[in-house]
Amino acid sequence: MTEGKVIIFCAPSGSGKTTIVKHLLNVNSLLMFSVSACTRPMRLGEVDGKDYYFLSKDTFAEKIKAGSFLEYEEVYDGNFYGTLQSEIERIWSLGKVVLFDVDVVGGLHLKTFFGENALAIFVKPPSVQVLEDRLRFRSTETDETIRIRVNKAVKELSFESKFEQVLLNDDLKLALAQAELLVNHFIIK
Repeated sequence: MTEGKVIIFCAPSGSGKTTIVKHLLNVNSLLMFSVSACTRPMRLGEVDGKDYYFLSKDTFAEKIKAGSFLEYEEVYDGNFYGTLQSEIERIWSLGKVVLFDVDVVGGLHLKTFFGENALAIFVKPPSVQVLEDRLRFRSTETDETIRIRVNKAVKELSFESKFEQVLLNDDLKLALAQAELLVNHFIIK
């Protein structure tokens, strides 16, 4: 039933996908979070191996050459993010369904790679303005990084039609309930 399945949540930064993913992990014991690798500096409160595998650019490049990544990309000016094959194998060996929280391009790569064993869900904000407001509310970004993220989000929103499911995150309670239904249906089919 769960063997070889993956669930991919994609969205522009600030859409609420991480909030939805954390909720799903709390309510569904069949799911396990896929920890991505990245080259960006660790932020306050983050834990290596839990939030990300924090790698140097040299180590990341070595893993690219070794074919260790299912997908990877340079997301923001010199910062690389990717999904390690070993992470997926680790989760499947525990009998769990892999749950991804990735950007849109990475999600599309994963969707193609896993085919019918993947459920790809695009989390859509109510508007670009709401998305920008959410980014500002976090108080973790500068005006410049917010501008960069909003510009990237506008581009990412154009990929919505490439996903099986689109989840509008206008009302968080409703979005969480809908996410639970989508995930549960996929797991049992």
